[in-house]
Amino acid sequence: MLESKKLRVQPPFSLLAELTHRCPLHCPYCSNPIEMTLKEMELSTGDWLRVLSEAADLGVVEVHFSGGEPLLWPDLDELIEHASSLEMYTNLITSGIGLTEEKALRLKEAGLANVQISFQAGEAELSDRIGGFKAFEKKRKAVEAVKRTGMHLSLNVVLHRLNIDTLDEIITFAHEMGAERLELANTQFYNWALLNRERLMPSKEKIERASEIYESARARFGKEMEIIWVIPDYYESTPKPCMGGWGAIALTVAPNGDVLPCPTAGMIEGISFENVRQRALNDIWYESNSFNRFRGDEWLPETCRSCDMLHQDGGGCRCQAFALTGDAGATDPVCHLAPDHHIVEKAVQEANNKLVEEREPLIYRKIK
Repeated sequence: MLESKKLRVQPPFSLLAELTHRCPLHCPYCSNPIEMTLKEMELSTGDWLRVLSEAADLGVVEVHFSGGEPLLWPDLDELIEHASSLEMYTNLITSGIGLTEEKALRLKEAGLANVQISFQAGEAELSDRIGGFKAFEKKRKAVEAVKRTGMHLSLNVVLHRLNIDTLDEIITFAHEMGAERLELANTQFYNWALLNRERLMPSKEKIERASEIYESARARFGKEMEIIWVIPDYYESTPKPCMGGWGAIALTVAPNGDVLPCPTAGMIEGISFENVRQRALNDIWYESNSFNRFRGDEWLPETCRSCDMLHQDGGGCRCQAFALTGDAGATDPVCHLAPDHHIVEKAVQEANNKLVEEREPLIYRKIK
């Protein structure tokens, strides 16, 4: 059974290397798990060098160094240099805290190709309030440092009820900072974001207004700055595909060495994820029960198996299905045909009826 599956499974395209869950920011929408990996449980530099070699042998062509905050990893330049020597494209996903021009130059010399810096808003007061840390000016300086090195620069802003009304200001700020690419990622409600959903979910009116601003900006800037709009799927009639398919194009290695089909899959209870300390990456990708669990369509519930949208959304997101129903094998409740669609309908109704002032206080991300 597994051998026949192996013949059909293609090699992964990209690796998300989550070096640590430690981070100076406390964003209430963070996708890191509620129970984060402590420093003493993190992989060693030697472990990561081996993982990168195994990833290259497996067919991975790009690696994204992330966290938490990857700049807290003392040997980051060594990892980048090794990945680059293996001819993998390297990207750093960072808050920018601690990224001086000297450090940026060192990372560039190691082979770093692109830096993606997160912002919480387009101005200091709101950005710092959302992140729970006075970081805006440090981030601005990090952007300037990256620009001076000549590396490619992307900015990422997660959108939600607290900042979506300032979208025009965010886009203007990104353009002024010289970003080549701006990713506007509407909050996906997992982990910390799910805890804060009542405070974070925008109304439909706010999203429609933001969509118009996005379309106008995309037309205005053209090829000068690429703008990516990641839709908030609670307002869609069908769910988004699961990371291009569960175990189809990418894999994540968590700070403790667990290998996941997507960054948030670790939240799913009842699945035992293999660890790079005990098993080779190639074996995990092709042979592990966790990666084969939701490959293909044999596992799908009847609601999805007989649906015309089967090969477009694949039943939706396994993490979202688990987060909302407790069953990772259920049809994603975002789908209007899902038996549990009422869960999403209720959340949307509350987002459009309640005033933000009436909502619960934000729960800020922190390592226990």
